[in-house]
Amino acid sequence: MQRRDDVAYLRFVMERSLRRIICSLALASLLAGSALPAAHAQDRTLTVFAAASLKNALDDINAAYTARTGIKVAASYAASSLLAKQIEQGAPADIFASADIEWMTHAIRKKAINANTRVNLLGNQLVLIAPKESAISKVKIGDGFDLAKLAGGGRIAIGDVTSVPAGEYAKAALQKLGAWDAAATKFAMAENVRVALGLVARREVSLGIVYETDAAVESNVKIVGYFPPDSYPVVIYPFAATLTAKPQAADYLEYLHSSAAKDIFDKYGFTFLIRPTS
Repeated sequence: MQRRDDVAYLRFVMERSLRRIICSLALASLLAGSALPAAHAQDRTLTVFAAASLKNALDDINAAYTARTGIKVAASYAASSLLAKQIEQGAPADIFASADIEWMTHAIRKKAINANTRVNLLGNQLVLIAPKESAISKVKIGDGFDLAKLAGGGRIAIGDVTSVPAGEYAKAALQKLGAWDAAATKFAMAENVRVALGLVARREVSLGIVYETDAAVESNVKIVGYFPPDSYPVVIYPFAATLTAKPQAADYLEYLHSSAAKDIFDKYGFTFLIRPTS
């Protein structure tokens, strides 16, 4: 009788343990299943580090790309120099879009960019802007251009000439035209070209030097002059995938080559430097 009771008790213990194991496995499976969509969603998001001047056009392109593919695109805009250094230090970017060749080359040399994916996609040009209500109107910019006199008692907004491509282009142009030295004390250096644009739009400065595409998206400024193309290096925007990019980055770059992307870049005034794909 005792033996029969022992066997029954042992069977009860084993069945209870088995039920616990089954419940634990079921719970683990449920948790794993709930984690998969989050991981999958993360894999379906691309992170783009792009020059500040690309914001409006790239926002539209990213929205169109997401609508077509279901892949979300998170964009971070800043000076190309800052973005290149962040990528170099391990920031989780999939795509880098620089406003000049130098900072893309820097990132490649630091082994942060997949050089085989690089494409020089866009061009732009440098312009002189003033607040919309300014008395300054059409200005002929050429040799002997006196920017300091034009600014009068006001200041001139430009990107930081030590780190922002638009500022570097501006300095090169002004030096070649002989206008840099006289105007040097009047510059308000900005952390990126869109900050310089904002200073002019808010009438905190008298003049600014930005890209033509920046002026086109700000209704509170006007273009008063165009810098001669031969007065500064050709403005080129290279795009490339990082070495840690997700596989979807290749498809995104391919979309940037497309006619659909070109139409958006054209709308904002960029020059498309390659032959678009269909």
